[in-house]
Amino acid sequence: MISPWRLWADRLTLLRAILGAPLLVLLASEQQSWAWLLLLIGALSDWADGWMARKADGGSSWGAKLDPLADKLLISAPLIWLAAERQLPLWAVWLLLARELLISGWRSGSSSGAPASWLGKSKTTVQFLSLFLMLWPPSWTSVQITQVLHALGWWLFWPGLVLALWSAIAYLSPRSALGRH
Repeated sequence: MISPWRLWADRLTLLRAILGAPLLVLLASEQQSWAWLLLLIGALSDWADGWMARKADGGSSWGAKLDPLADKLLISAPLIWLAAERQLPLWAVWLLLARELLISGWRSGSSSGAPASWLGKSKTTVQFLSLFLMLWPPSWTSVQITQVLHALGWWLFWPGLVLALWSAIAYLSPRSALGRH
């Protein structure tokens, strides 16, 4: 019998995978408060599905492969919107998305789904924090506070990009334990 924890972990992962499209629609239609809340739901589902998978003594191999892809879909949508709005340089977003495609392809060839390293998990955390700050809805605080939060998010994007590239090198390095599958 499959653990209910594992089933719910997989369901949350699937939910997170489909949140990117409505998130992008909300951002494009200037519904920043709803978009921010949807991103929060996605981030919380990332934490919750991991917790549930651990509670079930490990997730499914399907969930292990879908989880990093779901993160990428959720994070890519606002990054593309921020680049289209010229709040982030297009080259930086394309570099990050190219990294995500490269690592997703590498992971798909791994029988274990290539679990995330501490670098990969750190990258995801920094990216979520950066997006929460850059997408902070202006209607929630004063103009000055909103500008400070957006600027902090912009500055936090760059260490996230460095972590993304560093983790890609670590995953693909033949000498790294991360690079073996």
